[in-house]
Amino acid sequence: MASRFYYFLLGTVILALFWAVPVSAHKVNVFAYVEGGKIYTESFFPDGKPVEGGTIEILDSQDQKVAEGVTDKDGKCVLPVPRKDDLTVVINASMGHRNTFKLKKSEMGE
Repeated sequence: MASRFYYFLLGTVILALFWAVPVSAHKVNVFAYVEGGKIYTESFFPDGKPVEGGTIEILDSQDQKVAEGVTDKDGKCVLPVPRKDDLTVVINASMGHRNTFKLKKSEMGE
């Protein structure tokens, strides 16, 4: 009886580890900064490959979309600062890859 429980527990652990692997596969990185009235973004996958053709959305503090762009072959996108507000940069890449980056109003300069 104890041997059946051991195999059940071992199988459950193996399945849990197996299912955890695909979750990390959907990770994408996005970084952003403001300079000269523009938002500069850079997006890439964990293996270092740039996100080409990903959609960048800029959301204001009310989660309303205020700007949108597309990443180039280097994973970069430049957009004008739509308004001085706390902003969220969202990258939507292929196959469900998505991440966000917060830009504070205080980082926007004068």
